[in-house]
Amino acid sequence: MYDLVIIGAGPAGLGASIYASRYKLNHLVIGAEVGGQVVEAWEIENYAGIESISGKDLMEKFKKQTIDLGGTIVSATVTKISKNYDGFEIITDDGKKREAKSVILALGMKPRKLNIPNEDKFIGKGISYCATCDAMFSRGKDVVVIGGGDSAATAALHLAEFVNSVQLLFKDGTKVFEPAWEQRMAETGKIAVASFEKIDEILGSESVAGIVYETKDGKKKELKVQGIFIEIGSTPGVMLAKDLGVETDEQNYIVVKQDQSTNIENVYAAGDVTTGSNKFRQIITAVAEGAVAAGSVYKKLKLVKK
Repeated sequence: MYDLVIIGAGPAGLGASIYASRYKLNHLVIGAEVGGQVVEAWEIENYAGIESISGKDLMEKFKKQTIDLGGTIVSATVTKISKNYDGFEIITDDGKKREAKSVILALGMKPRKLNIPNEDKFIGKGISYCATCDAMFSRGKDVVVIGGGDSAATAALHLAEFVNSVQLLFKDGTKVFEPAWEQRMAETGKIAVASFEKIDEILGSESVAGIVYETKDGKKKELKVQGIFIEIGSTPGVMLAKDLGVETDEQNYIVVKQDQSTNIENVYAAGDVTTGSNKFRQIITAVAEGAVAAGSVYKKLKLVKK
């Protein structure tokens, strides 16, 4: 039986593992993708000590440090967590079962969809939720990015290196780009920015051919594009937590105390999925929560041993 199983291999999960190794906890990290959503980030300029780095490269550094310190990362998806008489049983999609005295849920976030007709039909056929992953497939094409935050701005900047043109559409009242990103978008000469009130439909037969949207004054506009990149935020992936009886708030974030513990004994949570850090969804806060959670596990196990 492990002292700890960490579910999720993003910044929070790997941060927790780094500290668990330093505390000499017998532990395991299980995650479908090392790095989580961070690997999709084209450029990161706000992680302390590193002026500029891609999300993929940063998470490679996390992975290397995790392994070098003795952590083990298993590439798998956890399908079920259940409580047993002295801990927890964790089942993964390969059918394997593992037992642990404690669990840290570092479940991360999932891309939010527009939920409009044809969206699911064209996923992978012109619709993408990851500009970093799929920009190269739109080389020389006209594309649209939908979103009003920094993730949309950085996606547009990255795409501008590959495509013919980028139209960035944001819903009225949701534009919150950092001034630095807005300036850089203007400097490319390839990115146009406009607002919309409603996305009506996605055009195309076998693949994306365009998009129709309405403006605030009720006018309909059609854009002929071959790619649509959706950057409208994410939702917490908490189904495993809910099945275990972990408390969530009205927005489906896991409710945690200062020590990252939940309402279920020996279950902790860290990162973007929690109510911690004032819901400030940043790599640096995710790592911090992971470290706090690992420290709390260590203190709890140490007290139990005494």
